[in-house]
Formats: sequence, C-alpha cells, structure tokens
Amino acid sequence: MKKFQRIFAVVVCLLLVLALLAGCGQKAENKQEETSQTQAQQSETKSTEPQKMYIPVISKGFQHQFWQAVKLGAEKAAKDYNVEITFEGPESESMVDKQIEMLQAALNKNPSAICLAALDSKAVIPYLEKAKESNIPVIGFDSGVDSDIPVATAATNNVAAAAAAADKMAELVGGKGEIAVIVHDQTSRTGIDRRDGFVKRIQEKYKGIKIVDIQYGGGDQLRSTDLAKAIIQAHPNLKGFFGANEGSAIGVLNAVKELKKEGKIVVIGYDAGKQQLDAIRSGVEAGAITQDPIGIGYKAVEAAVKAVKGEKLEKNIDTGFHWYDKTNIDSEEIKPLLYE
Repeated sequence: MKKFQRIFAVVVCLLLVLALLAGCGQKAENKQEETSQTQAQQSETKSTEPQKMYIPVISKGFQHQFWQAVKLGAEKAAKDYNVEITFEGPESESMVDKQIEMLQAALNKNPSAICLAALDSKAVIPYLEKAKESNIPVIGFDSGVDSDIPVATAATNNVAAAAAAADKMAELVGGKGEIAVIVHDQTSRTGIDRRDGFVKRIQEKYKGIKIVDIQYGGGDQLRSTDLAKAIIQAHPNLKGFFGANEGSAIGVLNAVKELKKEGKIVVIGYDAGKQQLDAIRSGVEAGAITQDPIGIGYKAVEAAVKAVKGEKLEKNIDTGFHWYDKTNIDSEEIKPLLYE
C-alpha cells in the first residue's frame, strides 16, 4: 500500500510539473506573439511616416571663411524646409580628385538631390550623368559646370562681377598702366568666369591698360603670395593687382606688404575675410567684390527641395554681388554680406 502511495505521489508531481511547463510555454508563446504584433505595428507606423529628404552639399573646400558662410545658409534652409543635409568639401580647392570621391560617395547613398560646387567643370560630368540616370536632381552652387544636367545653379554672375572689378581698377589707376591678375584656378566655372570677365573688360574698354601677367594660385594664400611677389619684382612699374578670390587676394596683399608697395599698387579683391576687411579699412586694399555666401547656400538647398517636389526652377539663380570699399564697408546694405 505504501509503495502504491509513493508511486501515486510521484505521478501527481510529474503531472503538476508538466502542467506548469505547459503554462509557461503558453505564456512565452503569447508574449512572443504580443511582441511580434507590437513590432509589426511600430514598423507599420514608421513606414507611414514621411521620410526626410537627404541632400548632400559638396563645396569646393573649407579653407576659406566663404565656405563656412555658405554652410550657414545651407543649414538655415535645411531647418526651414525640414530636410537633412551634410556639408563637406576637400581640404583645399586644388583637390579635384578628392571632391570627385566625395561626389561618388554621396551618389552611393541614393540621396533625394545633390548640391555641388564643382572644382572642375568638366571632370564631374560623368558623375552627374550617373545622378541623372538615378533620377537624382543636381543643383549647382557658386560654380556651374559645362553641362545641362544641373536643373539649376545658385551663383553670382561672376563675369559681370569681375567686369565691375575691372571698371574700378581702370578708374583707380587712371585708365593706363600695367596690371596683373591672380586667379584661384582655370578649371572651375568661377575661376574661368572671373578671369575672363576681368580680362575681357580691360581689353575691350581700356586700351591704355596692359595686363602683364595672369597666374593661378589654387586659392592658396602662400602660393598666391609667392606668385604675386614674383610678378611685382618682374614688373617694377606695376600699378594694379586683382585677386579673384579670398586666397588670391590675401596672397596679393601679403606680397604688397612684404615688398613695401603699400599705396603704390592698387589692390582689388573678391569676397571678404578678416585680412581683406582690415586691409580695406586701412587703405592697403582699395576694395573688393562681395557675393552673398549665406544666400548662395540657402538658395542651393531651397532649389534642391523644389526640384525633388517637381516645382519649376530658374536655370540660373542669380544671388547678386556688390562693390565695397572703406566708404560703405559698414553700411546696412553691405555689412550683412561680409564675413570674417
């Protein structure tokens, strides 16, 4: 009898254990089912939420404050239009291959659109063709390309701006004498247009002025300084010098100061930056052309958003330019366009 009771007790215990295990299994299964349902609901909710546009903004570089001002404008537009952007560029404006790597990397992310300030107006074309094949709108900014693929370009009319600088140069040197030019490059649209705008205006309108040399400093201050010093030393009667971007102009200023030619050579620059602003206030630099870098960055991102939405865009978005010197450098019109 006792043996039977022990067997009965063991059987009852086993049945209880099995019942408990079955209950735990059912709970686990129910919990797993609830988790799966929750995840599915979350996934469904996410899929119905509109995805932010992603727009990479690829500049020519970061070495000048000009690009930091462009970045501010691009970030403001991104906030206003609720889109995601990245802003990048190579270490210097001579690194065409580096910029092309950045462009390829951006394309690999399948963005909504791309904003590009091309260092080489021809080298980027195969990559723009890839963007077109993938239905990715391209917006040029600051510098256009030799292609119709960009649906719009937000930039200064650099030909007209450089021609205005030439008119000022002619006025300040008295319509005659020798002058020289340093340009950042001869591959980007800005380099080509600023050089040609300045040179053609001088050649066509001011026959008494001779351009004795044109050099390319890659936008690098030190290289531009060496080039400017060599030109000044080779042409002791030089009366004027045009620097076609911030780095070029600072190089000219450095050369003029090192060779003690302040007041003897008329210096005209482009863009801004602390060194140019100080030089203009002190009279070492006669004046410069200012763009609207914040406006360029803003309008580029704005145009990209509109392009994605299929809205109509002007092919060339003119962001404007102004001449400034010590008479208007602190004016309400000019001061917001300058950066240090």
